[in-house]
Amino acid sequence: MKKIILIIAILLCLFPYQSLAQENLENNENTETDEIFKARVVEIIEEQVKEDEHGHKYRQQNIKLKGLEGQWKDKEITFYGISDIQVISKKEYEVGDKVLVAKTTDAEGNNKFYITDFVRQNSLYWLAALFALVIIVIGRLKGLRALIALIISFLVIMKFIIPQILNGGSPIMISIIGAILILLCIIYITEGINKKSHLAVLSIIIALVITVFISSIFTDLAKLSGLAQEEALFLIASGRSFINLKGLLLAAIIIGALGVLDDVVISQIATCQEIKKANSKLSNREIFKRAFKVGKSHMGSMVNTLFLAYAGASLPLLLLFTVNEPPFLNFGDVINHEVVATEIVRTLTGSIGLILAIPIATYLGAYFLKGRKINRSTLLNKK
Repeated sequence: MKKIILIIAILLCLFPYQSLAQENLENNENTETDEIFKARVVEIIEEQVKEDEHGHKYRQQNIKLKGLEGQWKDKEITFYGISDIQVISKKEYEVGDKVLVAKTTDAEGNNKFYITDFVRQNSLYWLAALFALVIIVIGRLKGLRALIALIISFLVIMKFIIPQILNGGSPIMISIIGAILILLCIIYITEGINKKSHLAVLSIIIALVITVFISSIFTDLAKLSGLAQEEALFLIASGRSFINLKGLLLAAIIIGALGVLDDVVISQIATCQEIKKANSKLSNREIFKRAFKVGKSHMGSMVNTLFLAYAGASLPLLLLFTVNEPPFLNFGDVINHEVVATEIVRTLTGSIGLILAIPIATYLGAYFLKGRKINRSTLLNKK
């Protein structure tokens, strides 16, 4: 019952913020947006093989499409993709593919249609269903709790953090509040409302505060503006130049660090608890030393996990280390570029917060968790 009340309270807190943000977004909405709808490829009318400046061959296509929704449902339209202009996107389509089509109007009032991307929702829904099935089958009740926590975390991000930032709120403050809401959901739903959970929440909050402090310092020292990412330019082009992009960068660091902090903190506190249960005669100092050894082993894998997560998301950036072309002629040029420097600050500051969370969680677990009480009369009888 306590968990249900907690979840309802969190969700109720989100609705006022969401409605306010939505109202402001509607007031500022640009009414001259292109119409986008789904369609299916029914025929490849014409196809030409072309070659780019690097000698790579690609195909351009004129395609007949059939609309799948709205006023374009069952109507046939044509996408003219063959041109003399070299494009970055070299997607190739086949009959039966579902695609997204943008409709624009030229100066003479004629409709123009452009394929913008594939429709991927169905495959993603199937993957999400498979993920839910696996986590419930393997984790049972614990897995179900984790899935509920994940859904609520998603809602906090989509219904609170993002609308509030788009509404002009401070990305740092909004992300800290959102991170705490996510933290409460993750810990209390998956681990229950108990002292171990309280200590985990306290440990993560302390580590997050340290991470925010260090990130703020080195974002200033490195003169990062938040403009290095392509998405930031899209935000400015969309008329949302009022968003604090530097704060948005710090917010991304906070949210990114939260996931790994949860894992390592819960593991350390659980380790302390199990050691106390196994041998209640050990002093708190000895428990700390033993649990900290486990934490140091965990630290190496988690730091690498954090690095690989960022590296996987930024793999094109890593290619800059080998291109050896201006403005990336040497190692110094590469790491000095703001795009690369941003990822370095993001990775290292998140890793520092993760590393510091280990001794913090271990100390709180060792000194504030109670061990199993041993009945002396029971021990004498066993002997």
